[in-house]
Amino acid sequence: MAAPLSIIVPALNEVLRIPGALEALAPLRQRGHEVIVVDGGSSDDTAALARRGSDLVVRSAPGRARQMNAGARAATGEALLFLHADTRLPPESDKLVFEGLERRAWGRFDVSIEGRHPMLRVIATLMNLRSRLSGIATGDQAIFVRREAFAGFPEIALMEDVAFSRAMKRISPPACLSARAVTSGRRWEEKGVWRTIFLMWRLRWRYWRGESPEALARLYGR
Repeated sequence: MAAPLSIIVPALNEVLRIPGALEALAPLRQRGHEVIVVDGGSSDDTAALARRGSDLVVRSAPGRARQMNAGARAATGEALLFLHADTRLPPESDKLVFEGLERRAWGRFDVSIEGRHPMLRVIATLMNLRSRLSGIATGDQAIFVRREAFAGFPEIALMEDVAFSRAMKRISPPACLSARAVTSGRRWEEKGVWRTIFLMWRLRWRYWRGESPEALARLYGR
């Protein structure tokens, strides 16, 4: 039986986070939506733990774009939502997604970044503003799309969300939902907030100039 919404969670060595991520999605499963975890070859117990709180665990070659595409191929939903393991959806996210898809072919949520550093709130505000002005969504914003409009993420090493957004903008502008997904600030705080800000802007600038995603991924450390 087809689900209204398929939530696809790419994961790699997320044993500490996948139980909480799936627990947060349990109410959506109870409302008839499906949760698919795509394991990219974890060396820990991510896949085993994922089986306890999802409808399906798919094995895939590593790489976020490859994993999300593998999840989409296995999905039955009329709409697809791509969710990082360290991101939580806002309340009634399913209702909000389908309201957004009534007027657009795809969309994303605003985002809040969870953490102690005061700059994380500023970063999230600027991310949301930039996304509204540019029509470019990031993976942290829980991108969603009508199934019939989904042609796949470009299977590149980095910036797959940017490339996907650029392609989808040819079909329709995104539905920019003001409800906020909450994502972890661990990457920012572990690597240093200011250092990460400059790194991300540097990566985006070099991507727009045409440098290869593979070279950028090495710089990013993915």
